Amino acid sequence: MSAFAVAERTADAAADAFARAEGPRGGLAACLFAAAHAAPQRTALRDSGDRAGWCGRPPIVWTYAAAAEIVGRLARGIGGWRLPAGSRIGLWFSGGAEAALAHLAVETAGHLPCAMPASWDDEQLAAGIETAGLVGVLTEGRRGERRPAENLTRAAMRQFNLRYLAAFGPGVPDGVISLDAMALERGVAAPGPSLGLVTFEGGEPDRPVYRPAAALAAAIAAHLDALPLTADERILTLLPAHDLRGLVTGLGAALTVGAGLETVIPFDEAGFRAALLRPVPTRLVAPARIEPALAALPLPWTVRALNVVHRAPAHLRATPGFAAPQRLDSLTLGEEAVITRPGLRDLAATLAFPDRAPLPRALLALARGADGSLAYRGPACAVAPLHRGDVPEPDADTWRETGRPVLLAQGDPDNAAG
Repeated sequence: MSAFAVAERTADAAADAFARAEGPRGGLAACLFAAAHAAPQRTALRDSGDRAGWCGRPPIVWTYAAAAEIVGRLARGIGGWRLPAGSRIGLWFSGGAEAALAHLAVETAGHLPCAMPASWDDEQLAAGIETAGLVGVLTEGRRGERRPAENLTRAAMRQFNLRYLAAFGPGVPDGVISLDAMALERGVAAPGPSLGLVTFEGGEPDRPVYRPAAALAAAIAAHLDALPLTADERILTLLPAHDLRGLVTGLGAALTVGAGLETVIPFDEAGFRAALLRPVPTRLVAPARIEPALAALPLPWTVRALNVVHRAPAHLRATPGFAAPQRLDSLTLGEEAVITRPGLRDLAATLAFPDRAPLPRALLALARGADGSLAYRGPACAVAPLHRGDVPEPDADTWRETGRPVLLAQGDPDNAAG
């Protein structure tokens, strides 16, 4: 029997176990466990598209109780590695429910999750492991034509501090721990205090950035302030959760309110169309670069809101003929901040006149320089570069400057990165 079947069969027992736990103490895993107790049969995670062709297993629908059970089992297995509390463990996934489960399991085990872009090649992977000081990495056996677990075994030959490799799915080579087998083991770990997370600025392996749990929670709260999400909705996202924009607009937002998260990664049109037609109130999250393509696709009545995510510097331009019942536009400033407003005009006005904008200033305050650059401070952008030594203590009160305009003029190239 697979780990996933076991999860569904033990959902009720899991809910009882979480009810007896010490209770949430911060972090995304605590949100998961709390929702598993309050609404165990609500859908938490769902995969879309041709997952069987992509990673060797079919799409899976996870209730909150089942997801929390598996996270607790994985965390117990990771705890058996006897690593010091707060060890840095990499997450190298293309996206989907398994990426979320791995992130939450590392957090529950009391370690620091480090999200790495799936597009890295062997050299970038080795550099990221070295720079971030990782002692373990969780990944997947298959990723389309790639074999990430095999890539990791080669990286481990060059990184002597990399002690534990683990992977979901088929194609797990010798020397790599099977996370599927780990999830079959009995016993769960209750969530401990979250240590935050690590992402990589610009996806560059030599630029890891540390964000405390409180800063991630503040960034999510500031994002949701523009248009609150409800637990009866789902987030349908086209963004992977390996950077701040994907985590805040996707997994973080969903778990914070106990909503569902459905990922369409990798993108395929048939899978996306099928996901859109599910009769569930939906918030669609998409990168700005594909907005023109979305404009040609009629959105069903279930899409309550569209969240278009831009990267600074960006050219904020409405797509002709494209409409949604409600719209959010988010501008990401590297791995430091996410600024979300209800629509393009509101976002542009906020960036041009931040002193007049109705922002949640206790979380994220903005100021504009004479040269068009932006400065920001607050708990939502309290981050610091990560070094191999001690974990830094980011300062939320210091103004941070972009150093350049965040908006492109009419004659500049479009924001191709989206």
